Amino acid sequence: MADVKKIATRESYGNALKELGAEHEDLVVLDADLANATKTNTFQKAFPDRHFDCGIAEANMMDVAAGLSTMGLVPFASTFAMFAAGRAFEQVRNTIGYPHLNVKIGATHGGITVGEDGASHQCCEDFALMRVIPGMTVLCPADDVEARQMVRAAYEMQGPVYMRFGRAATPVFHDESYKFVIGKGEVVAEGSDVAVIATGVTVSGAMEAAELLAAEGISVRVVNMASIKPLDEALVIESAKECGRIVTVEEHEIFGGLGEAVCGVLSEKLPTPVKRLGLHDVFGHSGTAGELLAEFGLDGAGIAAGIREFLGK
Repeated sequence: MADVKKIATRESYGNALKELGAEHEDLVVLDADLANATKTNTFQKAFPDRHFDCGIAEANMMDVAAGLSTMGLVPFASTFAMFAAGRAFEQVRNTIGYPHLNVKIGATHGGITVGEDGASHQCCEDFALMRVIPGMTVLCPADDVEARQMVRAAYEMQGPVYMRFGRAATPVFHDESYKFVIGKGEVVAEGSDVAVIATGVTVSGAMEAAELLAAEGISVRVVNMASIKPLDEALVIESAKECGRIVTVEEHEIFGGLGEAVCGVLSEKLPTPVKRLGLHDVFGHSGTAGELLAEFGLDGAGIAAGIREFLGK
């Protein structure tokens, strides 16, 4: 995929906000002194009167966003995933989640591909933290096209939404005709020996793994599951029926994330062997995004190795 265009989904977030801001005057953006990093400065330059820098006070920013939403505005509260899901968890839960307010959280720099910033900034627990909040929608796009569509879908729905975006550039495999729908996954490669259900940056890795394994006679179905909550349960069950075995892949701890969501569905509705690829009860550390994906077995070669082990090949 060396010749494929690559764009960081945090860039997509900023561009989508600018585009939506031109269409909807009720859209406002909040940031916590990180507008350059989260790319909300793209919106800020276009609509300075609708961009609010709350300083290094993420918990307060969530409360401000909650208040703005009660005035009929649609706030997008933006900061790193570690701060949005971690530092401000209580405010997200009690001030946004409990009253089910129409606040959208744009969490950038999620997962180990934050890279050199190290474990303190590599939030690999955010899916678990946000999934457990009643009524919270949790989303993670695989590429630029899907990310921009996701921001639009979040604006159009009522209720709180958590969106994770990445720092590292990600291959773009969707074309502009693609339409993201909350609660729906998509099959991006057909196969019959095993189904790989992936999210975010790991989707392109899963597609690369499928190509590697095809040369070995192993047929891999790849599912892009950008909607983690609500999960596309029908597609999970269909994939289990078609392939008989499931591998989940996520740039997240194996506890509480996509893998456990998939296992929860299958254990109740169609017991199926599942292997979860992700971080196994460990913190990340400093390194380039590519180095860390390889180390934790989340790049194409690592995912292929995990599938071979699961299949006994």
